[in-house]
Amino acid sequence: MEGPGRLTVDRLLHILTISAVALIALTLGTLRRDHIRVEYSVSWLAGAVVLLGLSRSRGALEELSVIMGLGSSPPLALALVVGGVFVIIFFRFTVIISKLRDDNVALAQRVAALEYYRKNRGDEGAAT
Repeated sequence: MEGPGRLTVDRLLHILTISAVALIALTLGTLRRDHIRVEYSVSWLAGAVVLLGLSRSRGALEELSVIMGLGSSPPLALALVVGGVFVIIFFRFTVIISKLRDDNVALAQRVAALEYYRKNRGDEGAAT
């Protein structure tokens, strides 16, 4: 790729590099302040590292666009990879949130059963 198209792709790769580095820094910062758990930060760090690696390897991006059947359209291949990475991360978190919801329902049922049992035993005023 020559001329203005190459310049556009280079700018896009530089922007992706800055974005990936910012995502890594943001994830590590929130991990350090205990705003995110380690097991969840791994997904974001892995996604950012994939994007950083792809943004620094122009040849890999061009090869990927050919493999994907996009001809000489590295920006489109890049957009598809970025979208794919984040769809996978969001799907993983959807599974985690669903499991947490199920666990909350089970916990609420156990608490309700314990309260019912305690009420029916006559321990209403007893200290715990």
